[in-house]
Amino acid sequence: MDKNKLEDLISNMIVELGEDINREGILKTPERVEKSMRFLTNGYHKDFDSIINNAVFKAECSEMVIVKDIEFYSLCEHHMLPFFGKAHIAYIPNDKILGLSKFARVSDFFARRLQVQERLTRQIADSLMELLEPKGLAVITDAQHLCMMMRGVEKQGSSTRVQAMRGVFKDNASTRAEFLASI
Repeated sequence: MDKNKLEDLISNMIVELGEDINREGILKTPERVEKSMRFLTNGYHKDFDSIINNAVFKAECSEMVIVKDIEFYSLCEHHMLPFFGKAHIAYIPNDKILGLSKFARVSDFFARRLQVQERLTRQIADSLMELLEPKGLAVITDAQHLCMMMRGVEKQGSSTRVQAMRGVFKDNASTRAEFLASI
């Protein structure tokens, strides 16, 4: 992770695009883009256990828990353009619950890397299933993709929804319907 190497690559890209790297407004752009890219991909450099930070608790809860409208921001691995939206997570505990803020941290952990929405949704679901061992878990992500909006087909109103259903959410239509109705 050499800061100067990434800045040099960004400088070369700017020149290859036809811009004057010495222009006043561009002079610090390689440094700013380097910092931005490091932040936007910091999910590669975090540890899952440290973001959970022992926030799994024993609880006698068997009703559906829903955390919805969790904002996320990611970069499309195909074009390195942003996609952003909201994640909705539900689970039915099986003696374990998770501190509510950790659902947002888990979403960011996987979103802050080069990503596709389908994998992001699956990674959130699979990691929480492994951690909590619930009776069931559901994750839905709704997102807008700038690779669809500002290049290619240029469709401004498009959005994508991806679902990952596990346990009773996959096997029981009424449980799944209850979750879908609530979001």
